[in-house]
Parts: sequence; C-alpha cells; structure tokens
Amino acid sequence: MAENNEVRTLSERKEQLEAKREVIRDKAQEKRKEIVKEISERELNDQQKVRRQKMEALREQGIDPYGSGYERTHRSGDLRALYGGKSAEELDAINAEVSIAGRIMSKRRMGKLGFMHILDRDGRIQVVVNKRIVGDDVYEIFKASDLGDIIGIKGKVIKTQTGELSVEAHEYTHLAKALRPLPEKFHGLTDKEERYRRRYLDLIMNDRSREIAILRPRIIRAIQKYMDDHGYIEVETPVLQPILGGAAARPFVTHHNSLDRDFYLRIATELPLKRLIVGGLEGVYEIGRIFRNEGMDLKHNPEFTTMEAYCAYSDLEGMMELTEGLYEYVAMEVFGRTEFEFMGHTVNLKAPYKRWDMVDAVKEVTGVDFRQPMSVEDALKLAAEHNVEVAPHQQTVGNIISLFFDQFCEEKIIDPTFVTGHPIEISPLAKKNSADPRFTERFETLICGVEFNNAFSELNDPIDQKERFEKQLEAKKLGDDEASEMDNDYVEALEYGMPPTGGIGFGIDRLVMLLCGVDSIRDVLLFPTMKQRGE
Repeated sequence: MAENNEVRTLSERKEQLEAKREVIRDKAQEKRKEIVKEISERELNDQQKVRRQKMEALREQGIDPYGSGYERTHRSGDLRALYGGKSAEELDAINAEVSIAGRIMSKRRMGKLGFMHILDRDGRIQVVVNKRIVGDDVYEIFKASDLGDIIGIKGKVIKTQTGELSVEAHEYTHLAKALRPLPEKFHGLTDKEERYRRRYLDLIMNDRSREIAILRPRIIRAIQKYMDDHGYIEVETPVLQPILGGAAARPFVTHHNSLDRDFYLRIATELPLKRLIVGGLEGVYEIGRIFRNEGMDLKHNPEFTTMEAYCAYSDLEGMMELTEGLYEYVAMEVFGRTEFEFMGHTVNLKAPYKRWDMVDAVKEVTGVDFRQPMSVEDALKLAAEHNVEVAPHQQTVGNIISLFFDQFCEEKIIDPTFVTGHPIEISPLAKKNSADPRFTERFETLICGVEFNNAFSELNDPIDQKERFEKQLEAKKLGDDEASEMDNDYVEALEYGMPPTGGIGFGIDRLVMLLCGVDSIRDVLLFPTMKQRGE
C-alpha cells in the first residue's frame, strides 16, 4: 500500500512539473510574440500602420478584410467591347446591369461623388460612387479605401459628362485589403531588377508587362494549332535524363534518392522524341522546359522553353518549309501582320527566307575560303591571323569554321536567314552532306544575329551515330563540358531502323521576344532566374 502511495506521489509530482513547464513555455511563447510584434511595428512605415488600422476598422464593422468569392459578370475588356461605342443616351436606354471586380488604381472625390479606376486582367475601368445611391455607410467605406485594395462593384454602365465609359456603383463590396502601398506611378518600380524579382508588382503597374504575359500563351496556342493541323502529335518526355545528350550544353545535375543515382535536368528533348519516330508515331512535337547550367544575358536564361518537332520521311527542306509556314501563321493568327520591330530593326516573317551557307558567308565577309581542303594546322594559322580564339577542344577545321562565322558573320544577319552547311564536328546528330561529308544537312534560322531554331536531316545510321558519340567523348576528355555522352540505348533504337527524318528545335522565348518587340528574354519570362539582391 505504501508503495502505491509512493508511486502516486511521484506521478503527481511529474504532472505538476510538466504543468509548470507548460506555463513557462506559454509565457515564453507570448513573450516572443510580443517581441516579434514590437519589431514588426518598428519596421512598418506610417502608411503601413494606417492600413493595418483600417483593416481592424473593417473587422469592427463586421466586414472581413479578406472576403469570400465574388460573382462578376464582365471584365473591363468586355464592357469596352460591348458598350464602348454607345452614347450616354443609348446606354441609359439599355440600362445594362453588370458586376465587375478589380484593384483600386486611382481615386478622387468631389463632395458626395467619388471616382476611381479599378484594374482587372483586361485593363482599367472607371467606377462612379454616388453617396446618394450607395448610402452613407458604403460611402464611408469607399472613402476609407486605399489604392491597391480589391473590390467588387455591381451597377449600371454609363458614360460620364467627359465621355468616359464607367460603371455607376449600386453595390460596393470590399474583397481584399492591401497592407502595402503600390509603387508611385511615375517614380516607383523603375528598377528593372526589382521588376523581374517582384513580377506581381510589375504586372499591376505595367500594362505592357501584363499584355506580354497574356500574349505568350496565345502564341503558344497558335503554335500548337499549326502543328496539330499539319499532322504532328503532341507528346511529353521525361525532364530527368540518365544520359547527357541532344545538344551541346552544360547540365544541371540532381540525385534520385530511391535509385541512388544522379540524373540530369534535360538539355534537350531530341533523343526521346526520335525514339518515338523509331516507334512509328511518324510526326511528333513537344513544347517544354529545358535546363542549361550556363550564363545569363539578354538572350539566355538557365531554364527556357523550346518546341522540338520530328517528321518521318522529311528532311532539311521540309524543316525549312515548316519554319516559314509556322512563323508566318503565328504572326498572322495572333497579330494580323508579319512585320515586327526587333532589336532596332524592322523584320518581316513572310516567306521565303534567305539561305546563306556558313563557308560561303565566311568567305564573303573575311575572304577566307574554308571550302578548300586544309589541315588543322592551316586552320589554326588562319585563326591566329584573324584573332579568332580557339580552345583545346575546338582544334578541328570544323570548329574553327564555326568560330569564324560566329565572330564575323552572325551580327550581319537582320532578315530571317537559314544558315546552312554546318561542319560535322559541331553537328553530332545531323546527317552528313552526301556531296561533301565534311559538312552536314543542318540549318539554323537567324534573325538580327539571334538564333531562333536549329534543324537537321536527322542522322539515322546507327554506326555513324556511335562514331559521333565516341568523338564527343574524346572532346569531353579535352575539356568540352558541353559534349554529349554515349547513349547506347539510342544507338540500339536506331539499329531497329529509323526512317529518313527531319527534325527541328524552336526557341519559344525568342519568338515571343520578336513578336512582342522586346530585346530581353526576362521580359517574356514571368519568373526569370535572378541574382540575389546585393550580388
């Protein structure tokens, strides 16, 4: 019995100690909350403090500062399309009742009459708030609102005395409180780096950014429609790849824990798509994200979007026709024109496009004729004479031709141009030119010196393909971080027979840049990769 009492006493003591610890923990937690709140309040500016007070005032009135869903009938674009051409008298006769919602972007009052512009996806529309119509209580809520608040308005479509299409508010619904002020209209979010980091603010303040964001998916839909209408099947292939291949690029490497092996984030979709051609799908395309562990500039982002397409029984000529047809179709479908301003030039996407052989271009610009047979030593001597730098892994005639073209010819191209005649050393997946096996059946489309796509008559000879992979391995040993690896499974697939095939890879981001008339890839990516602040 004594033992039971002793056990009970120990148990009670433990419970008491635990209860005391709980009280201490609660007090510590409350103290931390007070400290955090105090620090937070110190960090708030006067505007932010006032907005928080207004938030609490809404709660005291029984209004949720972050309310429920709101049923709207129209966007601002709908109102402009339906009623923009009507007179005030016609609108009064129509008596159209609408519900709209958006963010308050401007606000002014004239006694018992208030005006504001609210922003939705399509743009801005004016709202007229008449105290006589909405009543004293609602008018006070309107008066207390801040720029950036999100509201819903139900009312009548009208035109003001100045002729501006507006909605006369009959019901005013607060939907979300903005606790931070928007950037000042003219001196606010002007830092490009901050625009890209805080894209949400850029979309609020910059109509052009919002327009590009909406145009991009329309461009992609037009591409899909063209490809679908021409008999291609849209497919998906893995982002995680066990073997590096399909392009010359440095990869991102990740680790699969369950398999305990490293994978690459894909640098291209080429090899999986060509396996599907072997499998008999005949015409396939994929629009997807690609990852390359390389530098960033106006034309490059570590992750970007491409479309690769492969067509059985086609070739280089077929890919040229596809390029001309696709570009012209997308331009007309989305914009209704083929002329665009890009990088300070007027560019016309209407076919046909110029063709410029790489060796002919180098000879035309520099006078050096690489068509003549020459040794690597001769090519290196020419490179030295023309101040062309050649890395150890680039010491082949083909690589030196490519370096000459990049340095002397690329920037001279303005109108859409098919650059052909790529050397075999820089084209491990392209078919040899039957007339001159030093070169391949490949082209790149350049506009204003920028590469927009890359196309081949695909190599379908498995023995030749294996030899090309082996040469890539040799280049990797010499320090070429972008060289491909041996893909034995792909070679095996070719051994089952791949029909003659045309293949092409399109840069989607660069096409959007051209069509939207912007010079930086960051302007067409909603979330470009950025350095940390201060770097």
